[in-house]
Amino acid sequence: MNKLIPATWVLVLAATGLRAQQQQQFAYTQYMNDQIPFNQAYSMLDKSGSINAVIRKQYVGVNGSPGTFIFDASFPVESVRGAAGMLVMNDQFGIEHNTQISAFFAKAVQLGDTQYLSVSLSAGIKNYTANFSSLDSSDPEFRDDIRQTTPNLGFGIMLYGGNYYAGISMPQLTITNLGTAGIQNLTNFRNHYYLSGAFITNLSDEIKLKPAALMAYVRGTTAVVNLSGTLFLKDVLGLGFNYSTNKLAAGILSINISTFRLGYSYQFGTEPSNLAGFNSATHEISLSFRFGQGSEPRLL
Repeated sequence: MNKLIPATWVLVLAATGLRAQQQQQFAYTQYMNDQIPFNQAYSMLDKSGSINAVIRKQYVGVNGSPGTFIFDASFPVESVRGAAGMLVMNDQFGIEHNTQISAFFAKAVQLGDTQYLSVSLSAGIKNYTANFSSLDSSDPEFRDDIRQTTPNLGFGIMLYGGNYYAGISMPQLTITNLGTAGIQNLTNFRNHYYLSGAFITNLSDEIKLKPAALMAYVRGTTAVVNLSGTLFLKDVLGLGFNYSTNKLAAGILSINISTFRLGYSYQFGTEPSNLAGFNSATHEISLSFRFGQGSEPRLL
């Protein structure tokens, strides 16, 4: 029982933290700056290659608290006006781990002077692990761990120009369900659908505004809509705010220096109980590096 009590507390924390992520796998607030994790057709917006990473953590300092790591890399294939890359994502919720590794290819066709349409396909594997024996191996209820792996397919479409993009994607076409524990019941292993869009407009010579939106839907649940706005000062400093219809909000800070971008967001609940008392805030850090053509900061 001594081992079970703290382990159960961690599971309670994880379940509470997952309430806002029940409809979005690998959710993150800085989606407007890198959409490759859920729509690889986005990789065609940049003629340069890129490496991106996101780290999210809730209940910092609590062992086993919810955390997410996302890594993606994109490399241009100029001979066919395409791009190829890879994606690695890992979610941890207490004793449960969800990992996905995939490769993708994207290609664009020109529709007008500055208008393009890109399409992407991805393939990989998903792994689900639940280490129940770590709770109390002497208890028959927690004796057997769960480890399952299944293939995963995905596709995306994106229409874009010099100052906008709009896309639709299905990044995980899960062939079989994974796991029998709590996470499966939270819809993380159902097919996900995404609609996204953003544009940039000049407010002055030194200030630009970037509104963005993302809608995520899972069959059998209510769609979640994320709305954000970012002000860029001299294309270097970005100040943004994000609101989600599942009652979450976030402040976002980004710094663009040549081919590097560093971002930080602080996400919090907007329900009265969160604002007046305990708030399970989430910290998120992103880092991007571009290489190849072009050295100016990328805002779109």
